[in-house]
Amino acid sequence: MSNTVTRIRLAVVAAAAGIAVLAGCSSPAPSGDASAASCEPAKGKVTLQYWNTVPGMEQVVALWNKKNPDIQVQTKNISNDQYGTLGNALKAGKAPDLAQVGYDQLPSLRTQNAFEDASACSAAPAAKSKFVPWTWSQTSFGDTGVFAFPQDTGPMALYVRSDIFEQHGIGIPKTWDEYAAAAEKLHKADPNVSMTFFDPKNAEWFNGLLWQNSANMYTYSGDKWHVTVASEQSKQVAEYWQKLVAAKLVRTDLAHGSTQMYAAYQKNQIASYVGASWGYSMFRDNLPDQAGKWSIVPMPTWGSNTASGNWGGSTVAFMKGGKHLYESVKFNSWLNTDPEALALENKLGGLYPAATAGLQLPALSQGVPYYNNEKIFDVFADSSKKIDTSFSWGPTQKTVNLALQDAMAKATAGSGTLTDALSAAQAAALKSMKDQAIPATAGK
Repeated sequence: MSNTVTRIRLAVVAAAAGIAVLAGCSSPAPSGDASAASCEPAKGKVTLQYWNTVPGMEQVVALWNKKNPDIQVQTKNISNDQYGTLGNALKAGKAPDLAQVGYDQLPSLRTQNAFEDASACSAAPAAKSKFVPWTWSQTSFGDTGVFAFPQDTGPMALYVRSDIFEQHGIGIPKTWDEYAAAAEKLHKADPNVSMTFFDPKNAEWFNGLLWQNSANMYTYSGDKWHVTVASEQSKQVAEYWQKLVAAKLVRTDLAHGSTQMYAAYQKNQIASYVGASWGYSMFRDNLPDQAGKWSIVPMPTWGSNTASGNWGGSTVAFMKGGKHLYESVKFNSWLNTDPEALALENKLGGLYPAATAGLQLPALSQGVPYYNNEKIFDVFADSSKKIDTSFSWGPTQKTVNLALQDAMAKATAGSGTLTDALSAAQAAALKSMKDQAIPATAGK
């Protein structure tokens, strides 16, 4: 699921600093990280706290509690202010044992020393083989420890209103050039219908588009971060959407997940949606009378490059101060690898599992009634295999996302361009790192 968050500080030297390293990168563990906590089982009954934003998670937890009377879990939904609530709890020393944390938010929270290293529990590092490799690399920070277990991912695809496409003789676009041409043809045929919408206040979605085009926003080498938010690959994505915005072929007045967005789809004003796997339940639950009218197809590609993108996805992190690491590892492992738990999470919360066993769930191999009984999860499974595993997040991602959103909003309002927004985000990244004494330089 999509996530935004707070972040804190990296020090100057890697040995003294704490460098949050993600997929494909490696570096020493931050000196602020204590050695792995003790993994002694409790002598009596234990109650764990688990905070998350997943619909229906209380039913999943109830299943665990029924089977494990000595390890009870209390769950709290913090959807209204996920990271504000979590950040305040950390400051007060009252964080839960476990919490849902987005992949893109792990680095800065780690620099806050927000996590426990669960590697003292042999079951924690042993879980590595149970998850899609790129998800594990983002939670382990270059194999320096185990700070979280992957929960779900957000492989992207294209949601299509098949009836609108057929009505106007529009074929399924295979490339982004074809998608733009289809948008123009559709709008000429009916000016009241737009191909999709561009939400300037959704940096996470835009980051997924960058990810698809191998627009790696950061790399780490030579004891410093190299910031490439405004790379040529990023600019290609920005220029593409700028043309669609300028030609008024996509709407820019809708916020993702808003009542207005659903109303526009309900009124048949928008013909497609560029989204992630978890979005399948969003349309099913909010637009029930459009059952059978939607199809999900592969995300358009950049020419012959078949790479896909990822938007969102979360982990379940071991939070600092947790006193029952053994029990936390046991529950976390069950929650994110047990087929019964994964099936329930997919059914109730729309989660697309990060566990390899989850990809074999019967529900993911069957046709989905809302989508005309098409096997939509085959599309997401193929998308997941085509996600660039080297993509990484930076240590001040929240600042970068806010700067990007602010500048994108200005661009869609006619002040500047989306390419300018990338430059603004890059400048914000470099400034925020400098302000926090994080060694960084502008990369190419």
